Amino acid sequence: MDESGRRVVIDSTGRIIAIEEPRRERFRERRARFGERGGAIIDAPPPPGVTLEGRVDFGPRSADPYADDGYDRERDYGPDPVYRDEPRYDGPIEAAPLPDAGSEPRREAELPPVQGPDYPPAGTADTQTSVDDLLTDPGAAGTAPAEGRTITESDPAPPVEAPKGKNAEAEIAALQILLDRAGMSPGVIDGRMGSNVNKAVAAYEEKFGRSLPTGDAKALAEELDATGGPAITTYEITAEDVAGPYVAAIPSDYGEKAQLPEMSFERVSERLAERFHMDEEFLRKINPGADFNRQGTRIKVAATGENVKGEVAKIIADKGREQVRAYAADGSLIAAYPSTIGSSDTPSPSGVVQVNRIAFDPNYTYNPKVNFKQGSNDKVLTIPPGPNGPVGTIWIALSKPTYGIHGTPEPSKIGKTNSHGCVRLTNWDATELAKMVKAGVTVEFAE
Repeated sequence: MDESGRRVVIDSTGRIIAIEEPRRERFRERRARFGERGGAIIDAPPPPGVTLEGRVDFGPRSADPYADDGYDRERDYGPDPVYRDEPRYDGPIEAAPLPDAGSEPRREAELPPVQGPDYPPAGTADTQTSVDDLLTDPGAAGTAPAEGRTITESDPAPPVEAPKGKNAEAEIAALQILLDRAGMSPGVIDGRMGSNVNKAVAAYEEKFGRSLPTGDAKALAEELDATGGPAITTYEITAEDVAGPYVAAIPSDYGEKAQLPEMSFERVSERLAERFHMDEEFLRKINPGADFNRQGTRIKVAATGENVKGEVAKIIADKGREQVRAYAADGSLIAAYPSTIGSSDTPSPSGVVQVNRIAFDPNYTYNPKVNFKQGSNDKVLTIPPGPNGPVGTIWIALSKPTYGIHGTPEPSKIGKTNSHGCVRLTNWDATELAKMVKAGVTVEFAE
């Protein structure tokens, strides 16, 4: 600890790699400055920005899309018997929710050892979450031939008309934000057309029974008005945003990861990009010259609105479209998310499974006796929770051992590059889904 009570983490050379503010003090400061909801969404008119058919896209909005939406896990799900009553396993994954201020202590939930798929080589044991995030390392047990390959969808969504002209990038971003508000996630908001936008539009049409005028700027502006106003709002960077905690860098070596206090963000801009569902590069692009490290800086961010809510009864993990769709008991579509679902070399399951348990902010445990050999690490390591952890901020365990739906530290790659069998979503999409599912929900893997 330093003289201010902050936790300072240094490496073996004496270099500071992380500074962690006392959590309770940060929480008190946030309440004192911003009240219960936190954040600082500015209602004052911002300076003109990119326009949508003559409209100022970067206009005011009062809702904080990442603030508390009223969700309470204990209230909504009860005492969570999945964690307390199920048999404990000796598998290499440990997952447990981080407690909110004043909440119950952390509870652990462990997942069983792997029993498939074809990777790693026969005769070894692994957890699918470890396989899913295996680093391609010459010293590892085997290689990861499919990881990082560009995805080729076998059943892609029909391409949609794209906005054109000098304001095309702003209009595409507005389209992505409109889709996000509707629960039809386009993944990261980056002002670019692509397969993630196409599949989100197709899901929108399934949910609402009408086509979306993707190439009509005026019609898109009217849709935005009907769903909460301009696509972009102004946000003021807070003391809590600047305080972090942050790490200087996320190492690739698991031994170094395990020494960090959290798998935190590295930068304020990275934190805010995830909070507002944006590609970090795009966030910086629409805020040229902004000082993200200064409290009080006003920036333009996506006005994505509140999370979609509902009770999910069935999930379709569509391998051909690389998309997860969540349905209510009456068969109506609640939400859809671009996803990364395995590969031809290391496929995800087929058929029907169920949700077993849900872990928010899971730890990740590496055990070289049952996991792959990563670098020179030969001891059990516990990698702490955080958005840059191997499975992101969410782990939805499935009834097929070691398979799950989880978050990712690399949201820009969702739906674009292969994984190793699990179902990856962006952290924000995985969180939204996790709050709508319970143990026993059906998950169907569609070819």
